[in-house]
Amino acid sequence: MNQAPPDPSKAVDTFPCAKCGANLNWDAGKGAMHCQFCGHDQPMPVQPTQKIREIPLEEGLAQAPKGLGAPVTTVQCKDCGATVNVGEGERTAACAFCGSKQVLQIQTDSNAIRPESLLPFQIDKPTANKHFATWLADLWFRPNNLKKMAQVQEMGGVYVPYWTFDARCDTDWTAERGWHYYETETYTTTENGQSVTRTRQVQRTRWEPAWGQRRGDFYDDELVCASKGLPAELVSQFSSFNTKQLVPYAPQYLAGWRAEAYAVDLMNAHGTAQVKMGDQQQAKCGRDVGGDTHRSLVCNHRWYAETFKHVLLPIWIAAYRYNNKVFRFLVNGQTGEVTGEAPYSFWKIALAVLLGAAVIGTIIYFVLQNQKAKEEEKRKQQEQFEKDDDEDDKPSPKKKGKKGSSREPFRTRDGYLVTVPV
Repeated sequence: MNQAPPDPSKAVDTFPCAKCGANLNWDAGKGAMHCQFCGHDQPMPVQPTQKIREIPLEEGLAQAPKGLGAPVTTVQCKDCGATVNVGEGERTAACAFCGSKQVLQIQTDSNAIRPESLLPFQIDKPTANKHFATWLADLWFRPNNLKKMAQVQEMGGVYVPYWTFDARCDTDWTAERGWHYYETETYTTTENGQSVTRTRQVQRTRWEPAWGQRRGDFYDDELVCASKGLPAELVSQFSSFNTKQLVPYAPQYLAGWRAEAYAVDLMNAHGTAQVKMGDQQQAKCGRDVGGDTHRSLVCNHRWYAETFKHVLLPIWIAAYRYNNKVFRFLVNGQTGEVTGEAPYSFWKIALAVLLGAAVIGTIIYFVLQNQKAKEEEKRKQQEQFEKDDDEDDKPSPKKKGKKGSSREPFRTRDGYLVTVPV
C-alpha cells in the first residue's frame, strides 16, 4: 500500500547533531550547520535534483507550496506591524525590526506561499559590526566622536521576504524626435552707460515624428521587498544582493534565525514590479528615438512569460544610540553592504557653508577686480585717444625759415604735410 507524502507542516523543527544529538543552527561564518555544544560542523544536505523553480504568475497561487516546511511560532509587532516566524516554542520579548516590546503571538498562516529559495547568511555578527564601524567612519559631516560614542544595541539577523519577477516585454512607441541647430540673434545691451548692439548664437530645435518597436526584452529577478517591518527608504538603498547565488529553500537554513512573513501579497508585489520594469522599458524606448532630444514619448507595453519566486534575503537589523537618540541601520547578510541613519554635525555643516561662501566670495572679488582693471585700462586708452585727437586738431607752431620765405609747412588732420602761403 502506497503511503502519502509527508506533510511539510508536520515536519520536525529540530536538526540534531550527528555527534551529540543537540540542535544544530545555521552558522553564517562557516556556511554550515553548527553545534554550539560539541562544536561539530555539519554540511547542508542538498539533494542534487533540487532546483529553484520560476512559477508562472497566472498559476502561482495554485502551484506554489504553502508554509515554511517546519512548525513555527508567529509573533506580530503592534507598533511597526512586522510579522516574524521563530522556532516553535521560542519566546521573543522585543520586535526584531523596531525594538518594541509590544509583540504578541498570533496564529501562523499555513496558506502563505512557501519561499522557493533564499540567500543564506554569509556575514556573521562580528563581521557585520565591523562593516558598521567602517560605514560610520566613512560618513561626511558627522560628529567626531560618533564612532566612539555610538552604542550598538542588540543586532539580529532576519530573513526578509522578497518577491522576484521575470518577464518579457514587447513595446510599440511613438514620439517626437528633436534636432538642435543654431541661429545668430541680435540683441541690445548697455556697456559703460551706452547702448550697444551685439550678436549671439541661440539654440533652436527642429521636431519630426518618430515611431518604433522593441521585441522580447527580458527582465530577470526584479526584486520587490515584501517586508512591513523595514523602513522603505533604507531597503531601497540596498543594491548588492546577488540573486544568482540563490539556493533552494530548506528549513535548516532558518535554524537559529528569524524569518519575517511577507506583508505584501503576490499580486500587489507584481503591480509594483511591473511599474519598475515599465520605467526601465520606457527608458530603453527613449534611447531608441534618436536625435539630440525627444518629447511626447508614448509606449504601449505587452508583458508575457511572467514568472515569480518567493525568496528570503539575509539582513542584519540593529539600532545604535547617540546622545540619547536611536538611529537604525541594516547590514546586507550576503555582501556586508550597510545602509542606515546617522546624526549630522551642525558645526561641520556650518563650517563647510562658511568655507564655501568664502571661496565663492573670493572668486567673485577677483572677477570684479579683473573686470574693473579692464574697464580702467579701456578708459585710459579712450582718454589717450581723445588727447591725441585734440593734439592733431591744433596747428603746428610756425618755424623761422630763411629770410624772404613766404610759405609755412602745415600738417593736415589726415597726416599730409602741405605748404601754405603765410
